[in-house]
Amino acid sequence: ASQPYGCPAGTAKYYGRGPVQLSWNFNYKAAGDALGIDLLNNPDLVQNDAAVAWKTGLWYWNTQSGPGTMTPHDAMVNGAGFGETIRAINGSLECNGGNPGQVQSRIDNYQRFTQALGVEPGGNLSC
Repeated sequence: ASQPYGCPAGTAKYYGRGPVQLSWNFNYKAAGDALGIDLLNNPDLVQNDAAVAWKTGLWYWNTQSGPGTMTPHDAMVNGAGFGETIRAINGSLECNGGNPGQVQSRIDNYQRFTQALGVEPGGNLSC
């Protein structure tokens, strides 16, 4: 609500949706502006249109550092590791002791995926 554009769809509409749980009105606005879609006024598109959901996920993954120091993409390709992707997406909500159980759950799932794909998970798995 502190943003000059407010929450035109209602404050309860800007919750985590999509492959990279897009949350908060400022993220919906920024993603919409970057993609040429009015997500600030119509955030339900992220839930109801699979193409929009994936576009917002890829937008965040490749361009936003969130509370971290780099994008999730850069974290993975430049050796910072999976833990830095958690920081970029959820920051203090999970990292630095914010929710260690959730962080461990993410790490466990990530390791299951890497094992299924037959690739090494790399280092720095936690944030």
